[in-house]
Amino acid sequence: MSTLPTLPLTFDPNGLVPVIVQDQLTGEVRMFAFATAEAIEKTLATGRATFWSRSRNELWEKGRTSGHTLQVSRVLVDCDADCVIYAADPHGASCHTGEPSCFFQALDGERGETLARASEASQTLLARLEATLEARKTSTGTASYTKSLYEAGAPKIGAKVREEAGEFAEAIASETDERVVSEAADVLYHLIVGLRLREIPLRRVFAKLASRLGTSGHEEKASRGPSSPAAPAASRPPA
Repeated sequence: MSTLPTLPLTFDPNGLVPVIVQDQLTGEVRMFAFATAEAIEKTLATGRATFWSRSRNELWEKGRTSGHTLQVSRVLVDCDADCVIYAADPHGASCHTGEPSCFFQALDGERGETLARASEASQTLLARLEATLEARKTSTGTASYTKSLYEAGAPKIGAKVREEAGEFAEAIASETDERVVSEAADVLYHLIVGLRLREIPLRRVFAKLASRLGTSGHEEKASRGPSSPAAPAASRPPA
């Protein structure tokens, strides 16, 4: 193992270091590749994910021809300085197959067989929940609570969000931590149902939160336009 002087990283005998590309908002791992010191320096300088192609023996910038770019905000280094993460904002599919992530298959622990693809193998909990709630729109089961919310539409979903938010507020004031966690989960579930009703990906919410980092709450609220008149309170529906 040798350490190149231009960067505080440990490269292998071929001058390469493994690179994991991670969605900086959702935490999803998008792809894996290798980079040279020059590739990492270009990534740092341009913000565009650059790697080393072992098959072509040349630098390559992700998305230069496909348009499926990776805008890198940070390059993170592991404890041994021999592996890095490109924390990136992906635009389009990251996998050559057309899938958003190269890691779209799951293995069974016993048989080691490929079992699931795409949304069925979503990596993060929130991604799996979002995919599950989207699938409930076309569910044929008459007992699906989520589908009943979609069928009732925005008034019903909005009422449930207000109801669950109120119960969460009561819990943080006077109830156990377990109750707080349970009520928070209910709020989050109904929020995602509302987002799916409007076809708004949860990632857009994460992006909005990220845009507010470093901005005080007072400044952020002052930057918003005038709010709409408050709607009349909805009656509390049964659970």
